[in-house]
Amino acid sequence: MRIGLVFLFLFLGALLFNSDVEAQCAMCKAVAETGSQGQDQSSIGEQLNIGIIFLMAIPYLFILIIPMILFRRHIKGFFRELRDVHK
Repeated sequence: MRIGLVFLFLFLGALLFNSDVEAQCAMCKAVAETGSQGQDQSSIGEQLNIGIIFLMAIPYLFILIIPMILFRRHIKGFFRELRDVHK
């Protein structure tokens, strides 16, 4: 019960005492700063989109690669057992 109340108060405190911040990733900020120096607005948007896709792709690659490694180990174990049974 006490832990729930502590989390409730922390949550409410975070909502009540928030401050205005400029939340941008470093890559987006760098593209926006360098892009505003003489380039047209369409290339800035394209560069930001590429950066967002790059940042979004990395976690999906990890989500795909780790199960593939585990599945490969499982298949190797299955074939070892199959080979030992048929000797």
